[in-house]
Amino acid sequence: MITTERRPRRAERSLNTVLRRLDSGQLLLICAAGLAAVAGVAHTAAVGLDRPEIAVGFGALIAVGELARLTMPGNREVAPIGAAAALGYTLLLDLSQHPLRHSALQVVAVIAVGMLAGALPHLAVGRPPRLDAMARRLLTGALLAFAFRPLADPLYALTKPPTSTWWPALVVMVTLIMISLMIDVLIAALLRAEQLRTAFRVAVRDEINMAFPLGAAVASSGVLLALATHSMDLVALLVFAAPLLVTQVAFRKYAGIRATYLQTVRALSRVTEVGGYVEPGHSRRVSRLAVAIGRELGMAEPELLELEYASLMHDIGQLSLRDPIPGGATVLTEPEQARRIAELGAEVIRQTGVLDRVADVVKRQCDPIADDPPLSSRIIKVANAYDDLVGPSTDRDRAGAALERIRLSSGSAYDPSAIEALTRVIDRGRV
Repeated sequence: MITTERRPRRAERSLNTVLRRLDSGQLLLICAAGLAAVAGVAHTAAVGLDRPEIAVGFGALIAVGELARLTMPGNREVAPIGAAAALGYTLLLDLSQHPLRHSALQVVAVIAVGMLAGALPHLAVGRPPRLDAMARRLLTGALLAFAFRPLADPLYALTKPPTSTWWPALVVMVTLIMISLMIDVLIAALLRAEQLRTAFRVAVRDEINMAFPLGAAVASSGVLLALATHSMDLVALLVFAAPLLVTQVAFRKYAGIRATYLQTVRALSRVTEVGGYVEPGHSRRVSRLAVAIGRELGMAEPELLELEYASLMHDIGQLSLRDPIPGGATVLTEPEQARRIAELGAEVIRQTGVLDRVADVVKRQCDPIADDPPLSSRIIKVANAYDDLVGPSTDRDRAGAALERIRLSSGSAYDPSAIEALTRVIDRGRV
């Protein structure tokens, strides 16, 4: 009894935590998706399911996809199998050459119920879903359904004699899918810009580069699933489920490798703290500050990842020192010594064989502005100087004095644009 009582309470606490963390944009998106789901379920309950066996089959595949959802780099939650199944059900024209006339509201109902069924096991064990991600998937699917389902009958008529052509249907499918993908990218960018306090254009660029390729792959699978059902009946669900599962396993391994990589870099960055070369938490504070500055300056997501790696390990060269610098504050050392520490740190990083660009960023963090070091190097130099002077303190006067000291040295030592970005970050309390 104790165990069975704890699980619902833990799930309830997890869900409450998720709800408290939502911002206004996420709440608006969740409300819109919730209204669509309620309308779809209510309408379907009133008029009944059209071809229940098909709805149940696709709903089950959506649930499996939601159950196997994963988090990709950039903290993006995706469910490729569920999204492909939802897309396939939306685009169905016929089954065994018999036309299908399920409405857009029935599509929304099947997607909503399938997603909920797949999310319940996660919720039961205390892993609440990303409500905004689920809402975005449902809302995008609903928009596509309302655009495509009214065209299903005319398009099916074109596939029958005497015309017997699928090209008009394919053109309509691809066009509407591309529009829905762009809408999904814009919604995701709006949410990301609000959460990360980044420029909307930067968020759009990152979503196109990082999320759009996966969306295109899912869209292709959905179209193929809809077309295969024309001749293979519901067997197409089983035939396509296997390669989709293999693809999802590959994505999960990739995401796991990326997460493990970052954890390894973070653990390596703590060596200088454990050895007493820098103050506790220095590397993590510099990393968070550097990433915030980079985001303020409009850096792309891959560049921000490299910046995070480099800023976490920017002081690793201090391990070569016989006598640690007091407090690890390289800002107070001679420029030549600071440059030597950076070069030694770059050599350590380069030994990994896979972080050459990160090593170059670390090596050039102490270069004068006249030598035109990379933007990431300039950002790390500013972030490191600020944390060396302020540390974990939250005193506003101390922060102001540190910013003024860095600004007065900006002529040859620090990048003015990075200093202004740092000032905006500190003023907004983003770190």
